[in-house]
Amino acid sequence: MTATVSSGWRFRQPSVIPGFGLTLGYTVAYLTLIILVPLAGLAWRSAGLGTEEFLRIATDSRTLAALRVSFGAALIAALINLVFGLILAWVLVRYRFPGRRVIDAMVDLPFALPTAVAGIALTAIYAPNGPLGGLLADYGIRIAYAYPGIVVALVFIGLPFVVRTVQPVMEDLDREIEEAAATLGANRRVTVFRVLLPALLPAALTGFALALARGVGEYGSVIFIAGNIPYVSEIAPLLIVIRLEEFNYAGATAIGALMLVISFAMLLVINLIQAWSRKRYGHG
Repeated sequence: MTATVSSGWRFRQPSVIPGFGLTLGYTVAYLTLIILVPLAGLAWRSAGLGTEEFLRIATDSRTLAALRVSFGAALIAALINLVFGLILAWVLVRYRFPGRRVIDAMVDLPFALPTAVAGIALTAIYAPNGPLGGLLADYGIRIAYAYPGIVVALVFIGLPFVVRTVQPVMEDLDREIEEAAATLGANRRVTVFRVLLPALLPAALTGFALALARGVGEYGSVIFIAGNIPYVSEIAPLLIVIRLEEFNYAGATAIGALMLVISFAMLLVINLIQAWSRKRYGHG
């Protein structure tokens, strides 16, 4: 934006935030060192394997099984968090009740709690000799040391992402919109699905993407409760660690590159859906 003075000279108005060039340079340098350089190293090491060797590692049955466990469990957990995170955020925003602040603080507990501690605690609770695991075992339901245990751990560590992403948007929603919908004859179901959810969709998808990304790469809270049985409950990050302990750096690099490509593709699809929802419903 420019401004004109009486002498005919034109000058650029100063930026509201000073030091744009310095901050931009710092941002680019920081992202390059922290993100781009490691990713470039992973891509370079993977390219050095050659196509035939890379495909051999990528199509190995144990690798495919570990990827299927990691991404499948992360997707299931993210979908669960999407539903119950929306409900929990709605309760915290729209209702006032005793203990509300305590529940609101507990939402952030997975952020502060070390993942290994969370995994040990969940294992103690859902193990066959644990308080909940013992009750479920009587009905033939096994959580710990099985695939459901992975989903439970990922739900635990991913829930705050959905709640904290959706909660501010819910707080900004004007209740007059709901009242106007009711005045026009809309029932509660129509108001929720045609008025409220479209407004929350971009934020909900953001929380879903964050929970999914966190779940795919989660390690500490999963290895204690998963059982780590190859082809059954072995996650991809654990397989990478195993390959590193075997000094099989080529195998670890190939698995990491596969996880990177699949994660990027999934997040790209989610971002495209977000862009469509903002354009479709006029948000952003």
